[in-house]
Formats: sequence, structure tokens, C-alpha cells
Amino acid sequence: MKRHVLAVDDSKTMRAMVQSALQSAGYEVILAKDGLEGLKKLDEAERVDAIITDVNMPNMDGIEFTRAVRKDARFPGLPILILTTEFSAERREQGRSAGATGWIVKPFDPPALVAALKRVTL
Repeated sequence: MKRHVLAVDDSKTMRAMVQSALQSAGYEVILAKDGLEGLKKLDEAERVDAIITDVNMPNMDGIEFTRAVRKDARFPGLPILILTTEFSAERREQGRSAGATGWIVKPFDPPALVAALKRVTL
């Protein structure tokens, strides 16, 4: 059975790159352009096995989005990987405190992204 991943990023190019990397590895990908749309897509989806989100987005950033997902009783253990250009220890701690499962710095290596996803969805 295919795994379903919600990818949230305000960059159309980055969404396409993540989608390509994950589809090539056999994942179904649901795309959203910001945290608000991500919450809507998560609510509408039949199934989501993991989330990959950017941090810096309009309307609702990735840290707020992660907090919102963690507050929803339907998704207590849903893996959330943050994929961002942010690399400071302070921002990583904000992600960790919000409930992120992992942190990957852009630009990303597609096989490394898939490997990280596999580690958190087993």
C-alpha cells in the first residue's frame, strides 16, 4: 500500500521538487501552499502518513502549522519533517518544541529526503 505525504511549501518549484522525489520513490503526494491550506488538505485527506513542511510561509508558517497539527487529537503521532533553509539552533528548537519529528535543510538531496521519510514512517 502506498504511503501518503502532505507537502506544504509556498514555493511552487519546491513543491514540484518534493513531489517528484517522493513520487519516484512510490509515495502519493498531497500539496499545499501554506499552513492554512495544509490544515484544510489534512482534514480532507482520506489518509496522511507523514507531513513535510517549510517554515517560512505566508498566512501560517510551518512552526504554527506543526503546533496546530499536534493540537488535533486525530494526529498525535503523525511524523512531521521540517524542510527549510533555516538552520539555526534556535529555529530547530522552535520546531522541536512545536512537535516536529525531524529537520532537513534545503537544498535537499532527494534520496536523503526519502530515507528520512522512511525512517519516520516505519
